[in-house]
Amino acid sequence: MEQTIVLSSPRLKVELAQPGSVYRGARFDWSGFITQVTLDGKHTFCVPESYKAGEGTGGIGLCNEFGIEAAVGYDDARPGETFPKLGIGLLRRADEGPYGFFRPYEIVQQFPMSVEATADSAQVVVQPVECRGYAARLNKTYQVSGNSLQVAYTLENTGAKPIATHEYAHNFVGIDQQPVGPAYRLHFPYPVKSEKIDVKAMRGNAPPHLKKLPGFVQDFLIARYMRQAQGTIRFEGNDITFKPADKQSFYCRPQGFSRRETPQWTLSHVPSGVTVSETDDFAPWRVAVWGGNHVVSAEIFVDIRLQPGQTQRWARRYEFNAQP
Repeated sequence: MEQTIVLSSPRLKVELAQPGSVYRGARFDWSGFITQVTLDGKHTFCVPESYKAGEGTGGIGLCNEFGIEAAVGYDDARPGETFPKLGIGLLRRADEGPYGFFRPYEIVQQFPMSVEATADSAQVVVQPVECRGYAARLNKTYQVSGNSLQVAYTLENTGAKPIATHEYAHNFVGIDQQPVGPAYRLHFPYPVKSEKIDVKAMRGNAPPHLKKLPGFVQDFLIARYMRQAQGTIRFEGNDITFKPADKQSFYCRPQGFSRRETPQWTLSHVPSGVTVSETDDFAPWRVAVWGGNHVVSAEIFVDIRLQPGQTQRWARRYEFNAQP
């Protein structure tokens, strides 16, 4: 079996990884790795989370995650029991500590996944495995047309318990592998300002080595990181602009978002005129921006609330352009 499924139109080539071929970790949805998008045979958009081997959590290109703050069923699982991480499988809860996406949880059982593809579309189905009353079927459809790519999601609660979580696409983007700095501009359809971050609420997402420290030390280090993380970005009206980035990553949560028919964000490499934008058919639950010296990631979160037997659908459409 080929590790890469190639979907194409006259303008666009999209490379979709077979589930489990490029990533086998416990964070990102295995069915969602778009490892490269090429426009007009020359402009590329997807980069890895890190170019340094062993650094980061393994994200590549346009990939998504369910439950970054709390995976389904984690809170009522005892240490040693399993919980479902949507798009991956059943993970084992290690201890009494809160869920943390940095942690390499043991994957006890993978969800069965199947792929059907044509020249310009693919469908990935992730079948449910019941876990303490939780179960869900995920169906993802990828469609390439012209200079756009649509990713449509259908999530069905097939279990006996409610599902309450969030999903977002991480979007590891570096246009033509150009370094992040003043040449980039991230545009929003509203005047953008950053949310004040609740430092104590971020403890759950802190790296494992930080969680070993006393709470007040964690808060100090998280607050210092957030000050530094916003030091290489500027808010200019509807845009975020970038200073030359170094090893320090940047992070913020823009405010002012709502459901829109126009793109939720557009990333431009100004000198070349190359852009990528994302338009969604749902009202965002949260918007976040993360990045570093080679990558900008605009993240649009969707809220998921499903009673047993219910189904939720949502879609993202990416458009890739090159203007003179």
